[in-house]
Amino acid sequence: MKEAKEMEGELKNFIRLCVLTMASLLYSYFIAAKIPKGLLRLISLLPVIILLSILPFDLNSFYIGLPARFFLAWLANFKLLLFAFDQGPLSLPKHDLLRFILMACFPFKIRQNLPPETPSEAKSNPILEAATRATIVSIVLRTYENYKHCVNHKHVFLIYAFVTYHGTQLLFALSAIPARLLLQGVELEPQFNAPLFSTSLQDFWGHRWNLRVSDLLRETVYNPVRRVSTIIIGPRWSSLPGVFVTFLVSGLMHELLVSRMFRQSPTWEMTWLFILHGGLVDVEIVLKKKLVTTNRFRLHRAISGPLALANLSVTTSWLLYTKFLRIGMDDSSNSPWNFSRAWQQANTKPIAPLA
Repeated sequence: MKEAKEMEGELKNFIRLCVLTMASLLYSYFIAAKIPKGLLRLISLLPVIILLSILPFDLNSFYIGLPARFFLAWLANFKLLLFAFDQGPLSLPKHDLLRFILMACFPFKIRQNLPPETPSEAKSNPILEAATRATIVSIVLRTYENYKHCVNHKHVFLIYAFVTYHGTQLLFALSAIPARLLLQGVELEPQFNAPLFSTSLQDFWGHRWNLRVSDLLRETVYNPVRRVSTIIIGPRWSSLPGVFVTFLVSGLMHELLVSRMFRQSPTWEMTWLFILHGGLVDVEIVLKKKLVTTNRFRLHRAISGPLALANLSVTTSWLLYTKFLRIGMDDSSNSPWNFSRAWQQANTKPIAPLA
């Protein structure tokens, strides 16, 4: 009976979120868009931004709540901030209402000027990718569940890494399916670009991993900070503050999502993970400008690539996966893929304050 009431309440919250989100986007499309860009349009969009910042946090289930908070409270709000100044994906020309709503709610990018002779296998197919990722994850994790007693505790980090790598790509592939089905005659850009072939941390974060989020952070955080830094310290090193602040903002948003997912106070490990990588990417940029561009030294990609991936594995295990172990994600009832059971346990706790 209690679970039925919880599900009923969750369904009501989800319906309310859908209705109010749709009403907010209709207002943004038909009314706010007519207001001149700049401060006035930003003020007109503030009620929408506030609403989308609050409503997704009424959802407690992992499979609905986390994507809703990620796509709406974070990404949609960042898109609306750009839209206030006629920038970003919502400000592109030829946006009909359907495309505007899909673009606001889901992270995807329409491929521009696709040559007609482009082979079908070179085009992004989110349906096929989602099915493939889901199958791979299901097989591997079911195998782990059956043979968990044979797995060394230290090797659980590999399972977490596998879930993170394929699960994130699965989520973004699923998010692109509505656009693929509802928008006729368009092709979508890939959401990821072979992350395992990264040649450096800068290459991984900037050009291969989670490209739609990278695009959005580049427009909302990196570019403005770099323009200000150029005035203060000049163009040569202006990218360094831009990179660091971008990672800081990304870390804070990830921290908010993870802490609310488990209904706990922030432990700031996720934030420190992104701060660390922001600093490491800045170090890479400095070394490249000092050594590579002057032909003093160049590390072969066969060495730099594995080093970057090893760095990611070690720092992520240290600052992220250890947290999952602490909250019991590796218990028999809370296996790495069974986040819903972890939520059921966490849902018995009161929501912790952010500070």
